[in-house]
Amino acid sequence: MDWDNARIFLAIGRAGTLRGAAALLCIDQATCGRRLAALEASLGATLFLRTPSGYVPTPAGELALTAAEAMERAADKLQREMQGVDNRLSGLVRVATTDTMASHFVIRAMQRLHAAHPDIRIVLNVAPALASLTRREADLAVRGVRPTDPDLISRHLVKRSLGLYASRAYLAERCEPVRGTALAGHDIVIYHHSVTPRHGEKIAGEPVANARVTMEVNSAAMLQEATRAGLGVAELATHLGDIDPQLVRIWPERAEPYDVWLVMHADLNRSARVRAAADAIIASVASADSTVR
Repeated sequence: MDWDNARIFLAIGRAGTLRGAAALLCIDQATCGRRLAALEASLGATLFLRTPSGYVPTPAGELALTAAEAMERAADKLQREMQGVDNRLSGLVRVATTDTMASHFVIRAMQRLHAAHPDIRIVLNVAPALASLTRREADLAVRGVRPTDPDLISRHLVKRSLGLYASRAYLAERCEPVRGTALAGHDIVIYHHSVTPRHGEKIAGEPVANARVTMEVNSAAMLQEATRAGLGVAELATHLGDIDPQLVRIWPERAEPYDVWLVMHADLNRSARVRAAADAIIASVASADSTVR
């Protein structure tokens, strides 16, 4: 199986359409169609059923997907191992995190890294979804979830907490929620279920069954902006909410702790440029943490 064709085949399987696969791979849709046709011709099998809702794998396609995923893992492993023995302080490093972590300390870390090693180029991926380090979607990740994959290594960066906040204008109009009422009579802003499923049940330890959801977001920055705009009560990181002059902490004795982790693939631990980026993030978090304290 030709790897160039196989990776396009994988992208179609994951996206479900030629257009989606083309977007994932940054190539044109016609190329995806040609490569899929070439792969089907070489294997002598139809790999997808073309349906109105998208491309659905045939039984042969499901077998081919398993084989192509094995090829992808092998190709990614080879690339990681080659990068892992790279001693050059230059080249590309992909960093994945959230928008608030990026603005709070990751950008500062990249500033520090650039000053020391200007030939290292950073690709910063800011998204609520966890990037896959095994599929090389990122070389480093700063996230609030400790990995369970044995191929990934992690370092605890800092402990933070979440609290309940509302804007001054909101509280002047609606007053503070009463504890134990499941936020009855109040509006709330929450994360979309795909980002934080528990927000559909609780925020800051308080049930939300009696609240009215006014907005769902997939970004921590937008969660804070919506709260500042008076759209409702929300659960925010206390190190950000406490310094926002437009916000008021509700029930400050309630705090939901969480940990922040630096994660990388074990194969990249010896890469000079990846280690330099990791060290810059560690130093930046330590500096930001001392400021918070």
